[in-house]
Amino acid sequence: MDGQVSPKAEIADPAARIASLLATQKAAWAADVTPSHAIRDDRLARLDRMVDAWQERFAVAISEDFGNRPAVVTTLTDIVPVRAAIRHARKQLKRWMRSRRVSLAWTGKPASAVILRQPLGVVGIVAPWNYPLNLMLSPLVGALAAGNRAMLKPSELTPAFSEVLAKAIAETFSEDEVVVVTGGPEVATAFTSAPFDHLIFTGSTAVGRKVAEAAAKNLTPVTLELGGKSPAILDASVQFDKAVPRLVWGKLLNSGQTCVAPDYALVPRERIADFVAALKEEVARQYPGLPANADYTSIISPRHFSRLTRLVEEARDRGAEVVELAGSHDGERRVFSPVALIGASDETAVMSEEIFGPILPIVPYDTLDEAIAYINQRDRPLALYWFGEDKAAKERVLTGTIAGGVTINDTILHLAQDDLPFGGVGASGYGAYHGEAGFLALSKEKPVLKQSAISGVKFLYPPYGRMAQWMLKLLGRFG
Repeated sequence: MDGQVSPKAEIADPAARIASLLATQKAAWAADVTPSHAIRDDRLARLDRMVDAWQERFAVAISEDFGNRPAVVTTLTDIVPVRAAIRHARKQLKRWMRSRRVSLAWTGKPASAVILRQPLGVVGIVAPWNYPLNLMLSPLVGALAAGNRAMLKPSELTPAFSEVLAKAIAETFSEDEVVVVTGGPEVATAFTSAPFDHLIFTGSTAVGRKVAEAAAKNLTPVTLELGGKSPAILDASVQFDKAVPRLVWGKLLNSGQTCVAPDYALVPRERIADFVAALKEEVARQYPGLPANADYTSIISPRHFSRLTRLVEEARDRGAEVVELAGSHDGERRVFSPVALIGASDETAVMSEEIFGPILPIVPYDTLDEAIAYINQRDRPLALYWFGEDKAAKERVLTGTIAGGVTINDTILHLAQDDLPFGGVGASGYGAYHGEAGFLALSKEKPVLKQSAISGVKFLYPPYGRMAQWMLKLLGRFG
């Protein structure tokens, strides 16, 4: 683990470089197809020590990439969840690895059967820029726990972080265990086109489609986490003094640049004015003095800042009421202060695209059935949030909608639980990871049947006579 850059990293052709690294890892996997518990635990322990030792450098690099991102935000959303996932995996690893006996129908007895959990081989992980450490290393925890090797591709929008991550990984793992591949779109295309044994991609729905197409050419199974428009339903029974602080926290964490951030709020029509007033009060309490507040994260790039501006202006031009919730915008520092939109048309981009910023459209509704129908007429979201006190209404929402995950009377927190699978459904993705779900996603559950010394199958061997006919009748009746 000398941390030196391999000659392979200097290969100019991205596809050739990636193919070379992949071949190295596949050869290492073939030499130890099913690593022991001790080997897997050691890899997880090294990963934990790495995150602990490098966490300050990670936070500084991520803040540099954003322009400003508080170290508290990075610690809360990147460092703490990854270390918790590692501890959880190490605690549960022996149980996850254990083969499982399964029962057989009487026609199969006295044979026995088990299911073995084995690693797939080499896993490719493509992470986005918004939570660059968490969304890279959380899947890696599952990959290492399952006994796989891994190749990591961070976003080109976080070059400072990518450089630090590459150094940290190189000092922690040999190249045939875990390796980082950096670069722009050309590298990303070559990476997702490589014949991995499994590919995990987190990003936009549009790019996710391209990734799925590229992986399909190699029949590479893919886990896609794609975000989407996650609704927050404010029930008629809601208490704003409880709900609004939690909604504002989840919406404005990382300035809304969160795949599971509430994308729009469904609010009873007669309570919209009170809701907007509560939003203004809470934003001022959590982020006083905007746009100068140092606790507020900058928008990742000038292009994304301009996009958010266009979303608001288009909605305004088409008749939406624009409510500035706090302060003004600072384009030079890429500080986009929170905005609410009332009455934005469904045809506007802000109502048809994932916002990924501190803009909250408010959609009025008159009945709960109307709110549920509004959600179900759209692509299935990655997350859904419900706020209220009415248990019957809560159950109607839970049973009447489909979403990747749900938090009741709060936001985002389902994502932080390692025993809850994290993943989308429909346009928000497919497959899941976290905890045992991640372990299983990156394992092959291999069924094994062991035949007994005594077996009745021989009575079905040809030539077929009366005994075979009798056995078939018996199987047809009782099999």
